Amino acid sequence: MSRPARTVDVLVVGAGPAGLAAAARLGRAGAGAVEIVEREQQAGGIPRHCGHGGFGPREQRRAMSGPQYARQLVDNAVRAGADLRTGVTVTGWSGPRTLDTTSPAGLERITARAVVLATGARERPRSARLVPGTRPAGVLTTGELQQAVHLHGRRVGSRAIVVGAEPIAFSAVRTLWAAGVEVLAMVTDQERRPPRPLLERRVPLLTGATVTELTGRGRLTGVGLRHRDGRSTTVGCDTVVFTGDWIPDHELARRGGIPLDPGTRGPAVDTAFRTAGAGVFAAGNLLHGVEPAGTASEEGRYVADRVLRHLSGEAWPDGGLRVQVAGPLQWVAPNRIAPDGPRPLRGRFLLRIREPLARPVLVVSQDGRVLRRQRLLRTALPGGGLHLRADWIGSADPGGGPVEITAY
Repeated sequence: MSRPARTVDVLVVGAGPAGLAAAARLGRAGAGAVEIVEREQQAGGIPRHCGHGGFGPREQRRAMSGPQYARQLVDNAVRAGADLRTGVTVTGWSGPRTLDTTSPAGLERITARAVVLATGARERPRSARLVPGTRPAGVLTTGELQQAVHLHGRRVGSRAIVVGAEPIAFSAVRTLWAAGVEVLAMVTDQERRPPRPLLERRVPLLTGATVTELTGRGRLTGVGLRHRDGRSTTVGCDTVVFTGDWIPDHELARRGGIPLDPGTRGPAVDTAFRTAGAGVFAAGNLLHGVEPAGTASEEGRYVADRVLRHLSGEAWPDGGLRVQVAGPLQWVAPNRIAPDGPRPLRGRFLLRIREPLARPVLVVSQDGRVLRRQRLLRTALPGGGLHLRADWIGSADPGGGPVEITAY
């Protein structure tokens, strides 16, 4: 069956902070017909079900709750003239910058002069983490918890364990408290105690521990834990929340043949957020799960400027140098350097580390030649972003091998 086809100037896939911010700037800049498609029924991304505050102080000049922030981003995009369509799922590609969609209105094919992928990231559920045991009710990710509490007002249990100690885990603790749930402990496989907000210090933190089993038939009754020294125990509870362990929602990019970076597992992009597909950009937590909403929206605004240059006829780069990491580093973004590319957003690269490292030195090298050394003045922890200045880019040899970043 043939699909109705039409053309727009810019198609943004995903109505989270990155996609909405990109569409708002493109609309205000007069980019033409700008359309946002979102598979959920409500736009706004993850912030729309985050009941806590702290959103938007930089770009909105005031602190908001997650739902307030999401509404503001939606309003900005719509007022700028972007066409926002929710309940629309992109099912695949039928050609360069041409996407097939399905919605209650039927099937459709959309071709754009530029496509911005902003599909975000998701937490890996219990099944993907290979935690053994039964499959009772009461096993949640942070997103499932926040939607149940803040969007649907459902009761989630009475006694909970939170698995993880990244910032998102603290959000889970606050959400459980808001729902009247007692938080028995936070559990992390890290040996080092990560810094915690003052209120969350009331919750016992079990370090160097992993979940070995979930018990219970109809409802969760306990979580089995094992410490690295061999000790094991079972904590009785009716709720467990698995936090963190983010993975970019990269399925659409992969279906389009867009190469993924092996570290981030999101699309490989250069410093202008250009992918290997001509006219296809990517931004936000699709590139690196997961950074704060403010970072995602900032990337959306930045990629909009690069889209405008593309619409004005800027040539699309052919290849470029790969930027990769080694040692204790987990990934770097952006992860390509184009010969004509600009400096990255804020003039720096974003990195993540696998294990704690006190005041690490970042080393950038190419073919055995050191391009830069940079010492960080604080302890680097897993889950926290590290920033590497980009003033070494001009020293890289465009015809040389990959640029490698490591730390010690």
